[in-house]
Amino acid sequence: MEEVQDEGSIRLPKKAVRVKNKAPAPVQITAEQLLREAKERNLEILPPPPKKRISDPEELREYQYKRRKEFEDNIRKNRSSIPNWIRYAKWEEEQGELQRSRSVFERALEVAHRNVTIWLQYAEMEIRNRQINHARNVWDRAVSLLPRAIQFWLKYTYMEEMLGNIPGARQVFERWMEWEPGEQAWSTYINFEMRYHEVDRARLIWQRFINADRDSKNWIRYARFEERQGSIKNARQVYERAVEYFGTEHVDVGVLLAFAKFEERQKEHDRVRVIYRYALEHVPKDKLEPIQKALALHEKKYGEKISIENVIVSKRKDMYEQQVQANPFNYDAWFDYLRLLESEEADHSTIRETYERAIAQVPPKQVKRLWRRYIYLWINYALYEELIAESPDRTRQVYNACIELLPHKKFTFAKIWLMFAHFEIRQGNLIDARKILGVAIGKCPKEKLFRGYIDLELQLREFDRCRILYEKALQFAPENCTCWIKYAELETLLGDIDRARGVYELAISQPALDMPEVLWKSYIDFEISQEEFANARQLYQRLLEKTQNVKVWISFAQFEANTDDDDRVDKSRRVYRNANTSLRASATKEERLALLESWKAFEEEYGSEESLREVEGEMPKRVKKRRKATTEDGVDIGWEEYYDYIFPSDEVLVCELLFNSSPIKLCPLYVAVTWLDGLPKQLSTLQSWLFHYGSQKADATTTEATFILPAGQCSGLPRSGALFNLNFLHQCGRR
Repeated sequence: MEEVQDEGSIRLPKKAVRVKNKAPAPVQITAEQLLREAKERNLEILPPPPKKRISDPEELREYQYKRRKEFEDNIRKNRSSIPNWIRYAKWEEEQGELQRSRSVFERALEVAHRNVTIWLQYAEMEIRNRQINHARNVWDRAVSLLPRAIQFWLKYTYMEEMLGNIPGARQVFERWMEWEPGEQAWSTYINFEMRYHEVDRARLIWQRFINADRDSKNWIRYARFEERQGSIKNARQVYERAVEYFGTEHVDVGVLLAFAKFEERQKEHDRVRVIYRYALEHVPKDKLEPIQKALALHEKKYGEKISIENVIVSKRKDMYEQQVQANPFNYDAWFDYLRLLESEEADHSTIRETYERAIAQVPPKQVKRLWRRYIYLWINYALYEELIAESPDRTRQVYNACIELLPHKKFTFAKIWLMFAHFEIRQGNLIDARKILGVAIGKCPKEKLFRGYIDLELQLREFDRCRILYEKALQFAPENCTCWIKYAELETLLGDIDRARGVYELAISQPALDMPEVLWKSYIDFEISQEEFANARQLYQRLLEKTQNVKVWISFAQFEANTDDDDRVDKSRRVYRNANTSLRASATKEERLALLESWKAFEEEYGSEESLREVEGEMPKRVKKRRKATTEDGVDIGWEEYYDYIFPSDEVLVCELLFNSSPIKLCPLYVAVTWLDGLPKQLSTLQSWLFHYGSQKADATTTEATFILPAGQCSGLPRSGALFNLNFLHQCGRR
């Protein structure tokens, strides 16, 4: 079939391209398998080469010539390969050609004269062949050329010691020490002398060692050496020299700890305490922890109760110092620090210095929340100066400095002013105390300041001053009910009842009060205490004109029940009925329920069965209902169940509506209209009117709808002779 291709068309391949299969093979080959197969196929095992036997000198010379030629060829190829030289020299040694072996080593040294391995192999070759003088020459050349190579010195001295040449070994050590080597060299020399019981020589070496290397651990090792030799006096002198050498600027904690433990082993506990005291005074604060732990452990083992407490106090001091240095505004740490200093009865200068450091940490912002803890530093400072230091002048200075520091325009602390005034009174300066409180009231008229000033004048029986202060306080805060009540109580205490009543009248006439219910209750209690029941009754009525609170009604009813009148029960019942009628339209259902429960308790105590049945007939039913639930953002989250109360007086109102009646004027009502089942169609007119004029709150298709009926819009009500239910939930008043 011929392929026809139009112009502009795409040419397709005649045969589809086959894609390679890139999936893994079912059988995988591993490296282990390859090696195993290669081993299995290696069927021919090569026999080892035959051992060559040399039977005459000529063959030996031929063999030696051949081997030397191989070694020389290898060296000629790579002269810097040290193993080639060493193998060559060892082979010559095996052949018994020591001179040739020396020649090879000398040629190797010409190539790499600083190679330690060549020198070591050269010297060991001489030692193996008992060529001691040759070995000494090699060692001398090696240590002269490489004096810092510790292996040469160690093997050189070991060789001399093994040969029994102790003076020669000592001479080598002395040559070595001239180079001031490291710790290992000195330790080796000292151990060498101690092997031969040369204690004096070892002591001299120790002294030379610490002069060359004055590290603290070397001093400690030297002192322990003297202690092991039983020379306690010399050991103590070593420690003392070490402490003197490091001085007070570079005190070493390790030396002091070792010194103290040394004295502890010698049962010199007084010396131990002196050492630790020196350490506590001179060691930096950040390095004191091991000193404190060691001192505490020592005192626990050998000390008395007082010394143990001193150690603990010292540790706590350092801890508090670290805390206040890390965070100067950590006032709790300052309090603990100062309390510790005062408890251990430290000198006044130390405590005053610490107080000055503490009060210098003024909060960075003028915010009262930040100053609340700080101000107690000043208070404690003043109390310390007055009670412990017994310095009235310094106490007065502390109070004055604190008052100058406080930002009185933003906030103040009445406690400081009152404490300052009481301090002056204790000093017999009543005039100064009054001046202080007068200045305080002038700068910052706080309630606490007035209250403290008034309490002071009350204690002094200055009642006229108390009246003046109350009037001054009420000028600044006329809404303060507590101040009004205290003022009236003062007048009552003084027996001026009319003046007290006048204070109460002024108080309740204020347009704004912070706790009006407390003020009214106090006024009513005042009239009751004076047995002015008519006045109390008028106060209740005046209060009910301002508020319809259920607690006021209950209190009024209980008041009537507790009077001495003959008709007190009827009066109390009348109050309950009025309250029930009044709260029916304005209060919540819970408040109405509380009133009815109180009324029921009253009837159970004072009433008859008939009056009790009346109250029980007013008690509501508790029913479960559903309502839509929404979040704070107004999003519907479904339905929720809640409990509601249905009062019998509000449940059903049966009305007959007549046609062409005169207009009915109503206040806006929150009305739930329940259409009665089975009523004739005439109700559709009423339903249409409610939908037209009322603001519907539920779906009109249901059998229960809620409307807000506007006032003056009821003239269009039809006369139908029909009946319907109005379930008044509550009257909201004019909206």
